[in-house]
Amino acid sequence: MIELASLSEPVQAGVLVGAVLVEAIVLYGGYGLLERVAAPPLIDAIQNV
Repeated sequence: MIELASLSEPVQAGVLVGAVLVEAIVLYGGYGLLERVAAPPLIDAIQNV
């Protein structure tokens, strides 16, 4: 594993910001895919009740 403590504070902050950004992008894509797959059948089920 990479030893982040040996890096300077600005670099550590940049790595943290980058990690949060990557996580946000992955979650955005995952929830978008989930919405495309799950929403139409769910909406149909609610409308047919």
